[in-house]
Amino acid sequence: MPQYIITMILGGFFVLISLILFLWGRGEEKVYYDNISARADVREYMEHEPHRFEPGALKLGAWISLVVGIIVLVIGITLWLRG
Repeated sequence: MPQYIITMILGGFFVLISLILFLWGRGEEKVYYDNISARADVREYMEHEPHRFEPGALKLGAWISLVVGIIVLVIGITLWLRG
C-alpha cells in the first residue's frame, strides 16, 4: 500500500507545480502588457528587451505538468484500489 501513496503524492506534486506555473505565467503576461501599454513607443515589444520568461512557455509548462499529474494520480489511485 505505501508504494501507491508515493505515486499519488508524485501526481499531486505535478498538479501543484502546474498551478504555480500557470499563476506565474499569468502574472508575467500581465506585467508585460502593462509595461507596453504605459510606454509611448513599442520598442520593448518589438525587440523583446529586457529578456523575460515568455508567459506562453510558462502556461504551456503548466498544462503539461497538469496532464502528467492527473495521469500519475489516476494510476496511483487505480493501483491502490486494485490492491
